[in-house]
Amino acid sequence: MSINNKVALITGAGQGIGRAIALRLANDGADIAIVDLNEKNMQTVADEVRALGRKATTFKANVAKRDEVYAAVDHAEKELGGFDIIVNNAGIANIQSIAELKPEEVDNILKVNIEGVLWGIQAAAAKFKQRKQKGKIISASSIAGHEGFPLLGIYSATKFAVRALTQASAQEYASDGITVNAYCPGVVGTDMWVEIDKRMAEITGAKIGENYDKFVGGIALGRAQTPEDVAAFVSYLAGPDSDYMTGQAPIIDGGLVYR
Repeated sequence: MSINNKVALITGAGQGIGRAIALRLANDGADIAIVDLNEKNMQTVADEVRALGRKATTFKANVAKRDEVYAAVDHAEKELGGFDIIVNNAGIANIQSIAELKPEEVDNILKVNIEGVLWGIQAAAAKFKQRKQKGKIISASSIAGHEGFPLLGIYSATKFAVRALTQASAQEYASDGITVNAYCPGVVGTDMWVEIDKRMAEITGAKIGENYDKFVGGIALGRAQTPEDVAAFVSYLAGPDSDYMTGQAPIIDGGLVYR
């Protein structure tokens, strides 16, 4: 229980990777603030956290809106009695060729994937400093933040940006005892990858499942990643064993992209 009695806020925690992270950190001993747009999903995850013997609270917020992210952090502190860890996990995908991207599509993904992380970093750091304590900021990048992929150009751009924000923030907040890191998953068996595969099939004419199978076939460990695989690494970033690590965005993908 390396983070026993700490308070962790996870955005996009109503499903997929975010849910797995919430449950893993609860298993590690943390109380959990679940932030999402889907209230039903949030309640389900909150019940799962409480079944593990930890406190849970929910807060509906759009991470693209700065005031809502700050309000979520304030809510977590008030309801759970502290604030120690934020996981900026919420994000969306866009599967489109560079030539066909529309302004509204670009604007939307930039707001969620880049601004959502920026506001989370800002809000968490401000809270840690207000409380005169150290803290952990952890954000979702991707293998697409290390390598650009066809039809994932704008998504890749946002994930490269998360790495830039992570590096800059780590240097700006180091003197305050705040570490800032990111995690870079690969092909994870979630609803997002179902949608990615479906959209790629529409564009390329491939059968449903072909693109997914192609990506999975390139993984050295021979299987798709699970949300729990990602959560296990986030557990390390949230705990004391990573206290000397900051400004990093390691790949955890089973052996698909090598850096």
